[in-house]
Amino acid sequence: MEGRHGVERPTPRLIQNGNGMEERSEEQVISRLFDLENSGQAAQRAELTGERFISLIQDPANGLGYVFQHGLDETEGAEVPEGTEYWEYPTWDEAERAYVQLLDEDRQAGDVVETDSEEGLGDSDSDGAEVRDRYSASDDDPLIEGDDDRVGEQTDQVS
Repeated sequence: MEGRHGVERPTPRLIQNGNGMEERSEEQVISRLFDLENSGQAAQRAELTGERFISLIQDPANGLGYVFQHGLDETEGAEVPEGTEYWEYPTWDEAERAYVQLLDEDRQAGDVVETDSEEGLGDSDSDGAEVRDRYSASDDDPLIEGDDDRVGEQTDQVS
């Protein structure tokens, strides 16, 4: 299967899981790539014109490299944004070369808005509260009313 710019994209492949081999659908791969990208796992990411993005991602679960292009997800994961494409590579080097080639072609076409973009990251991940460590509270926090709230400090004191 050939994708944009003549870069070959294989059909869905077999993946190893705890129960043997199973075929991973295109939707499952796309969902996984969004999850990895939103959690900051993209090694490189660029914003393209038209609220589109291109990322270089290595899946730590299977070691495969991906070039992932998509539009801004405004449905919080309910729908795959129009124009979403990915290219899967058996090695990281191949994925890096393809990413550089595609980004260069986008740059020549005038489609690159920003490299190392974090625009739109995490937009589709809305479950749960913001994670903060126990030392993140400060005097500027409106939820902390005074010095009598010293949670965490008691466990740090040595007697």
